[in-house]
Amino acid sequence: MKMTNPWIVSLLLGATLVQANLYPPAVLNLGPEVIKKHLTQALENHDATAILQELPLLRGMQDKSGSIPILDSFVNTVLRYIIWMKVTSANILQLVVQPSTYDQELVVRIPLDMVAGLNTPLIKTIVEFQMSTEVQALIRVERSKNGPARLNLSDCSSNESTLRLSLLHKLSFVVNSLAKNVMNLLMPALPQIVKSHLCPVIQQAFDDMYEDFLRLTTAPIALSPGALEFDLLSPAIQDSNILFNLKAKLLDSQARVTNWFNGSATPLMETTPDRAPFSLTVRQDLVNAIVTTLIPQEELVILLRFVIPDVARQLQMDIKEINAEAANKLGPTQMLKIFTHSTPHIVLNEGGATAAQSVVLEVFPTNTDVRPFFSLGIYRAHQADDLGYQTVRCKLRTGIPMSMPKALGYEKAMWSVSKGALKLTPASS
Repeated sequence: MKMTNPWIVSLLLGATLVQANLYPPAVLNLGPEVIKKHLTQALENHDATAILQELPLLRGMQDKSGSIPILDSFVNTVLRYIIWMKVTSANILQLVVQPSTYDQELVVRIPLDMVAGLNTPLIKTIVEFQMSTEVQALIRVERSKNGPARLNLSDCSSNESTLRLSLLHKLSFVVNSLAKNVMNLLMPALPQIVKSHLCPVIQQAFDDMYEDFLRLTTAPIALSPGALEFDLLSPAIQDSNILFNLKAKLLDSQARVTNWFNGSATPLMETTPDRAPFSLTVRQDLVNAIVTTLIPQEELVILLRFVIPDVARQLQMDIKEINAEAANKLGPTQMLKIFTHSTPHIVLNEGGATAAQSVVLEVFPTNTDVRPFFSLGIYRAHQADDLGYQTVRCKLRTGIPMSMPKALGYEKAMWSVSKGALKLTPASS
């Protein structure tokens, strides 16, 4: 049997390790506040409270007792005294999003507060009792052999341990006994009733929320010219946060891709969730590519004696002190050419951002010369102190529209600098 070269094994292992630790060009980090807000809205869109008001309480109690003859007989006896029974009001209280004890998993708790009423011939008024319970579901990262990983909602259930039933108004002894028997029958039946009717709605609401998150993440950002587009590399869960690891591409004015940004083995950015409701972290190399798109290389050519004659005379006098023959070559149409040798290069650190750029200055004796009389290279670096500005109406100061903050429910956002990355977070107004 032929042995494998140890160098090949090392190379394969190294490639595997590098692939497993790729850092994305951008990360969208959604905190529990955003998750709760959007899931609550999705539940409202699916009329979740209306579903709760239609819960079949009587049928649920019958189904629960149907397999036990003695209990079934008791239920039928109780139900003979009930004309109708239904949920008269229902509210979904504030959702709770918290970390799970398992990796890549979130726990979502949905508290429910309902009032049920029953009509009985034993009394003219409606007998009301309060029902408080909680639905719990898990958000997990699910990986597929045939497709990309995605977030999924699973294990939706309502546990009897979270159920609380209480009679709202004390009535006669007979009616109170009937209400107590009804509540005793509801205790084991209600969790299954809620699971059967509300959990499918929660699943639909989560799917809609997930699609909304993907849609706002991948919405093109106009750069004029061209655009920036993000696409999902992989979702992740960290602490109580959902992370979307993003790849990026830059497009020209004809919608042609000019630059791709995928994972990098260089840890240029910190993706640990912070306490901000959301953040969009953009890697330094992508920031520089955006700057290159927005600020193309420029060139300025002027006839020096016509535009700034004082500078032309001073230049000729200075050269004459060095070399009179060379100074005499400067004609009346001497030309000055200034052009950027490179676009600004941004270096992002904890203390702020530094912008550096090379500029070349060339002087031609006349406007017909093709070779410069002399050239001067200028390298300039300065601290960019104004990167922490707020967006105005979801636009950067330069006019780049940022629809993501508004789609997440925030009118104002601001940029901040960290090592190797630029971060967008809501403005604390």
